[in-house]
Amino acid sequence: MKFFIQSRNDDLSNRLMEKAKKYLVDFGLVLDEENPDIVLSIGGDGTLLHAFHKYKHLTRSVAFVGIHTGHLGFYADWKPAEIEKLVISIAQKEFEVIEYPLLEVTINYRHEEDSSVYLAVNESTVKSPDVTLVMDVELNGKPFERFRGDGLCMSTPSGSTAYNKALGGAIVHPSLEAMQLAEIASINNRVFRTVGSSLVLPKHHTCLLKPVKGPDFMVTIDHLHLLHKDVQSIKYRVADEKIRFARFRSFPFWQRVHDSFIDSDLKND
Repeated sequence: MKFFIQSRNDDLSNRLMEKAKKYLVDFGLVLDEENPDIVLSIGGDGTLLHAFHKYKHLTRSVAFVGIHTGHLGFYADWKPAEIEKLVISIAQKEFEVIEYPLLEVTINYRHEEDSSVYLAVNESTVKSPDVTLVMDVELNGKPFERFRGDGLCMSTPSGSTAYNKALGGAIVHPSLEAMQLAEIASINNRVFRTVGSSLVLPKHHTCLLKPVKGPDFMVTIDHLHLLHKDVQSIKYRVADEKIRFARFRSFPFWQRVHDSFIDSDLKND
């Protein structure tokens, strides 16, 4: 089995990286940065997002596992003290692979035939760099609303506990193949109206955003911030690809939600 380790690059994470690397090599695994079978992310959820985007071209073959060196994360759920136990489980292949949905983002331009296509683990947001965002929202090719406000956020079920939750969106179990559109400070008065609620869309639905005011937009793909100019439309759909996680033990999603947002006593980790 081939492996690679992504570190947050702080002292603790780097020490754990070297320790895990030595153990894995001693067990006969091969360090391979180009084409790993499993990627260990040591740091936090942000570190795992960096790891995914590094290997997004290997979605069908690579699996991820996270060790947290800060707070418990939704992706990084192993403790530093458990590194030996984790390494032994990897070496003995005592794990199953689970898959969670990703978001596909396609940005089309007014004067170019080529489009930009991205995959997001958590979410993608769209904001206007200077003025109020004004976007026509189409669902499955039919007009739904004209949005006015600070921006829009489309999240995966995995990402529903991140920015989407802060925006008042619903928490969605990551086994559901869906995406969720949430408003960012929408304008609602006697003249302008939006639905005012997040929308959970199934896999076979599409969401198309068409600019009404201004052709340039700030688009985020997880941790990536990108300025796109001369945009004609932005299309969201549940991706055909999925992110794969190596699961070594039971850690129910709702227990993770409870531990992260309700009870800080991490008894079940």
